[in-house]
Amino acid sequence: MTLLPSDDIQSFVDAHPDWNWADKVIAKTYEFADFAEAMGYVNKVADAAEAADHHPDIDIRWNKVSLSLSTHSEGGLTAKDLSLAAECDALAS
Repeated sequence: MTLLPSDDIQSFVDAHPDWNWADKVIAKTYEFADFAEAMGYVNKVADAAEAADHHPDIDIRWNKVSLSLSTHSEGGLTAKDLSLAAECDALAS
């Protein structure tokens, strides 16, 4: 797996403005109605992550779920990160 060039990452962030890009990570916080809805979302993300064999860092704060993505084995962002990020957006809809 190869690291993405900065232009590809910037294009993704431009098209998905709620995702923040800092150094070697993209991150986003989702807000839900309550804890149960947030946990339901986390379970969907877990299923998608297992299917992709790519796992985000997840932080849960009552009704907020923060995801951070980076391909640690490659030392930065790869296509797997952007693909899973887009899927996480779709799961939140």
